[in-house]
Amino acid sequence: MSKKYKLVVVGATGNVGREIINILEERDLPIESLACVASERSEGKSINFKGKNIIIKNLEKFNFKGYDIALFSPGSKVSSNFAPKAAESGCLVIDNTSFFRTQNDIPLIVPEINSKILEDFFKNKNRRNIISNPNCSTIQMVVALKPLHDLSIIKRVIVSTYQSVSGKGKGAMDELFNQTRGIYANKTIDKKHFTKQIAFNVIPHIDDFLENGNTKEEQKMVDETKKILDQNISVVATCVRVPVFIGHSESVNIEFNSEITEEKAKSVLENFNGISVIDYRKDEGYVTPVESAGEDKVYVSRIRKDETIKNGLNLWIVSDNLRKGAALNAVQIAELIINKKYI
Repeated sequence: MSKKYKLVVVGATGNVGREIINILEERDLPIESLACVASERSEGKSINFKGKNIIIKNLEKFNFKGYDIALFSPGSKVSSNFAPKAAESGCLVIDNTSFFRTQNDIPLIVPEINSKILEDFFKNKNRRNIISNPNCSTIQMVVALKPLHDLSIIKRVIVSTYQSVSGKGKGAMDELFNQTRGIYANKTIDKKHFTKQIAFNVIPHIDDFLENGNTKEEQKMVDETKKILDQNISVVATCVRVPVFIGHSESVNIEFNSEITEEKAKSVLENFNGISVIDYRKDEGYVTPVESAGEDKVYVSRIRKDETIKNGLNLWIVSDNLRKGAALNAVQIAELIINKKYI
């Protein structure tokens, strides 16, 4: 009889936590039991999983001992405190927050790209027992960059993102809805989750500003792309919040070491796991966030040559940020670990 696993979802009531639970229900993981954990505010509430109501437990009181895998998405501050405690108790942590991503001894994993590094990770008896999930905007970009980088070495990437409000949580989604309704009703616009009005607007500001002028979100894309793909790739990012509920979009300009044609790029992208190329040079021949919502794929459209540089291509990349950008990637890591019998 194959082993069944005890799983924990930490931050179970948040956008990503709920999506993790939905995906666990959709996919056929050998789960013996599932615990749902959140803050004290959610203690005693219930979440439905495979026809059963699971009572939410308080993270402050929860004992991780005896659980195999914990999928964390409660926010960086909470993860920084509780993920090491869970890991020390013998539970493998897959963390969705930014806290551990750039730490040298923590693997940053996108299963389609760099899962092989987990072999050495699990051979190390002194490992910290934490695996990190990349930033949502990074994941969809590196999935598209990987097959191209294998074909021709990438020198430089310039990316502008168009990120949905769900990346900031349910309160941000509510703010977009309420501001939109308020504008039509000629009411005062209230701002809580964003620095400026988000309805009918775009905001070139995601997370805090750093001394170099980047925001933390932009710096994440730079640092994480290098860690996952290649330290020698130069990356510059401008991250923008847009009035879309679900689905991040990215305009990506890539400079290669050698020539790569549009046709060859399209071919390798079409044959790479997790990518769907929808690229027709006509009306509606591309993907927008609306079509990506609820889908697992990274969608690539608008593949075209950049004629201003020697070896350049432009791509339009779209994905559901709550699924592939967070929850699905974390579950895929768990699936990989289970299938490879690492634990």
